[in-house]
Amino acid sequence: MIKISGLIILTGFLVLGCKTGQYTETNKAYKTQAKEFAAVLKKYPLSDSAGLNYANSWVGTTNFTMRRPNFVVIHHTAQNSCDQTLKTFTMTKTQVSAHYVICRDGTVHHMLHDLLRAHQAGVSKWGNATDLNSSSVGIEIDNNGFEPFTDDQINSLIILLGRLKRAYNIPSANFVGHADVAPGRKVDPSRHFPWKKLADNGFGLWYDTAKVQPPADFNALLALRIVGYDIKNEKNAIQSFKIHFTPADSTAGLNEADRKILYDLSKKYQ
Repeated sequence: MIKISGLIILTGFLVLGCKTGQYTETNKAYKTQAKEFAAVLKKYPLSDSAGLNYANSWVGTTNFTMRRPNFVVIHHTAQNSCDQTLKTFTMTKTQVSAHYVICRDGTVHHMLHDLLRAHQAGVSKWGNATDLNSSSVGIEIDNNGFEPFTDDQINSLIILLGRLKRAYNIPSANFVGHADVAPGRKVDPSRHFPWKKLADNGFGLWYDTAKVQPPADFNALLALRIVGYDIKNEKNAIQSFKIHFTPADSTAGLNEADRKILYDLSKKYQ
């Protein structure tokens, strides 16, 4: 069963609970910062988020909602324990965070409201989307990057992803890894991550090359771009593709098997 702690909701939402003990002070800091954001809206309801007024004649529309995430970016923590990661994400000086952290026993810590912007994806691009921080939920899984993920972690992850997909109507193709959106800069959630299992459950797309034969003029790099990869640096894009779709292959180039995979995927991602 999934266990969620530390969920604190912005003004107008229920506070479902807080992780006590060593995180009492950082939970208070979270509440304070959330209230400060809410105060900006309250003080400047007809201005932008910086409180600046660009026009004298405001006509308020009646048709608006809060911004919602359209992507999920999955990471491994590259640290040695869940406690270490929780500490990292509650230290102001690190300036890094995530919406969720999943521990090795399957415990899920909710660290940031889904509608707020975490500092998790950094410089990123997927398809035409840039700045994934502004449009995604970030999930960190406790793993040092050189080991398999536990069954408890993946089971909790699948439950969590199902909730996010239903809540925000996130397309199956928009469940990606940090390496996918930051090729060459990041390699998480590593070659140990079971992307096919996630795809089988509706989170991300997978391939079937049983009857696939790419045409002679098939452009594999263009297919990488269609799937979503930033191909500005071809070598980095290929590496990230292989981390996700062919984790046992660490070679640099694209072989015929890769071309078949990309041909099949490019049709699914179009």
